[in-house]
Amino acid sequence: MAKDKSSDKNSDKKIDKKSKGKEEKVKAPRFKEFRDAYAITKTVKPWIGALLASILILGTAIGTTLGTVLSDKVASIIYAGVLGFLTSVIAALITFTRIAGAAAYASIEGQIGAGASVLMAIRKGWTTTPAVAVNRNQDMVHRSVGRAGIVLTGEGSPAVRQMIADERKKSERFAPGAPITEVVVGDGPGEVPLKKLQKYIQKLPKKLSAHQMRELRMRLKAVGGMSLPIPKGPMPKGVKIK
Repeated sequence: MAKDKSSDKNSDKKIDKKSKGKEEKVKAPRFKEFRDAYAITKTVKPWIGALLASILILGTAIGTTLGTVLSDKVASIIYAGVLGFLTSVIAALITFTRIAGAAAYASIEGQIGAGASVLMAIRKGWTTTPAVAVNRNQDMVHRSVGRAGIVLTGEGSPAVRQMIADERKKSERFAPGAPITEVVVGDGPGEVPLKKLQKYIQKLPKKLSAHQMRELRMRLKAVGGMSLPIPKGPMPKGVKIK
């Protein structure tokens, strides 16, 4: 009986350790993402901390003031102040999300492989192989595969369009019949700005079933790409940027 109790205790401890480990794994990345996003935003917009603090102080002050005007009871004033603080927290988070999104793109724009960094941040339903083609001027083409088929994204000088055309022929050879979309990152006519690239890719119409997409990925896996330094940093997901 004593052995059974000790074994039960040991098993309970193991379960507790596992559950704690899982909780830590879930919580840590979220905090780290927020911390990294704040660090990147602060380098681009040093006033972000002061702005968020001002929103919190102003919201709390407005709530407390309204509570004082509407009631002379201390409890009501405190309640109004707390309500104002909570409202200001939500307003600060919304403001930070919008500013952080713009700052994240600004921090990598113009760097080599910026387009690949944005594409690789699209995790749901898409896999991206960066730099499947690169020339001496560091123009490059990235290949993404999803339910929309193959997307060839080029970034660099006008010469990248020919590189995309060459890569298209290669993709057609390895995956005949697969739908292929060509994208050029830039601010010129017919190009997609870096900050709108994620949204553009995610809005492409789905042309393949899940099974066809997996089969397409397997075919193109052997083709591979080049190992190049890609700008690192948290990329905003679903953030509207003006």
